[in-house]
Amino acid sequence: MDIKVHKSDLPEDLEIGNKIAVDCEFMGLNFQRDKLCLVQISTGNSDAHIIQLDRDNYNSPVLKKVLSDKKVKKIFHFARADLTFIKKYLSIDVTNIEDTKLQSKLARSYTDKHGLKDLIKEFIGIDISKQFQSSDFGGQLSQAQIKYCANDVLYLHKINDALNKILIREKRYQLYEECLKFVNTRVNLDLASFSEDIWSH
Repeated sequence: MDIKVHKSDLPEDLEIGNKIAVDCEFMGLNFQRDKLCLVQISTGNSDAHIIQLDRDNYNSPVLKKVLSDKKVKKIFHFARADLTFIKKYLSIDVTNIEDTKLQSKLARSYTDKHGLKDLIKEFIGIDISKQFQSSDFGGQLSQAQIKYCANDVLYLHKINDALNKILIREKRYQLYEECLKFVNTRVNLDLASFSEDIWSH
């Protein structure tokens, strides 16, 4: 696999194609307090590009252009969290998305395990370590952290394809598409501090 770490931004000459996997790492889960540290992308060709953001200015024009491009499909796992941090710190809206966690919850009703580790184990046949999920991504990255970050995007294309096949087979794909339309609204609700389920009584 080809793993590269980039400072501040993606290189301008990177060929990304029309479908990428995307993941983010933060200093914590509170977007008001904890900054966005890393964005990882993969083109699906056994590659991972890890962008170590400049947290003083978030000046990443190439990355922002890629994420804002409506013609490029972006595959996330739990897009709600990543998109909240992206909108807060990169000041962009991301559209044309897929979300493997939403897919899993709609397609894999035979289990309550919808984490990325579970999906990689079922569809790729690899048992990855999530040891570095809660670690300091704000400083110098260790090789173990870099490998962890790469694993979060390396397999999303295949998982996305596999889950879409189940959704189509079980006649739940249209429901999934309707859920995707709400993701950015859910992000805006989070940013407006409506973290509760507004549909509950």
